Amino acid sequence: MTTGIHPALPDPVLAQGLAERPEHSPESPLSIHAMTVAYQRKPVLWDVDYDAPPNKLIAIVGPNGAGKSTLIKACLGLVPRASGLVEFWGQEYKRARSRIGYVPQRESVDWDFPVSALDVVCMGRYRKIGWCRPVSRAHKDAALACLERVGMHEFAKRQISQLSGGQQQRVFLARALAQESDLYVMDEPFAGVDAATERAIVEVLRELKTTGKTVVAVHHDLQTVPEYFDDVILLNMRVVASGPVRDVFTRENLQRTYGGRLTLLSEAAEAMARAASGEMPA
Repeated sequence: MTTGIHPALPDPVLAQGLAERPEHSPESPLSIHAMTVAYQRKPVLWDVDYDAPPNKLIAIVGPNGAGKSTLIKACLGLVPRASGLVEFWGQEYKRARSRIGYVPQRESVDWDFPVSALDVVCMGRYRKIGWCRPVSRAHKDAALACLERVGMHEFAKRQISQLSGGQQQRVFLARALAQESDLYVMDEPFAGVDAATERAIVEVLRELKTTGKTVVAVHHDLQTVPEYFDDVILLNMRVVASGPVRDVFTRENLQRTYGGRLTLLSEAAEAMARAASGEMPA
């Protein structure tokens, strides 16, 4: 029995998007073309186009409900796309996934699961270990080294439920580091953490950049964008603007992204002024 629909064929919108797709650089760690995401037929993201530059720290910024987390989840195949194409170094996700590390929002994790911090970080080694195979001493040592990088080595045997929110976030960052990826995608890595953890995370991100890695992170604090990031994506269902922070992170573009939230914009403007005057590290 035939239904007239062939499951192997793309939908007409996607097929048209692929046909009209401009050339994307295979050097780009993340390329998005004409991506639309909808929940119950209501668009959450609309016609998103973006090419991430390699070896940069990139912030995704926008108001609540702008689709920031949905953007990265759709790129990673965690939520379905209504249309569009996403590539990593010119390849589809399933071919490039070994080069991609993901740090989810802390609130989305079941922290009562009975595992230690070291166990969680070892999970980041599974692509190298192989499923259902024992974790060797070498892989445990690699995981411990990642915990050391985020200042959590002494908590390796601690159950994750017994860690503070900031410590839990550091453990998940260590798990991503254990994957030894080339692109790190992070969903609000600074949310709900203490100042010491925030500084530790920033230091790790800068270290990743010096080794040629790319980081794309959902970020909510406008004041720290000029200090922490090289590039920014201003998002409100669509990409309002994207590019180097010094060029794109302007009051005009923030006004277009956030509308009339003037207090927020004033704080961002002050942060930009401090960065321009050299008060913040580049």
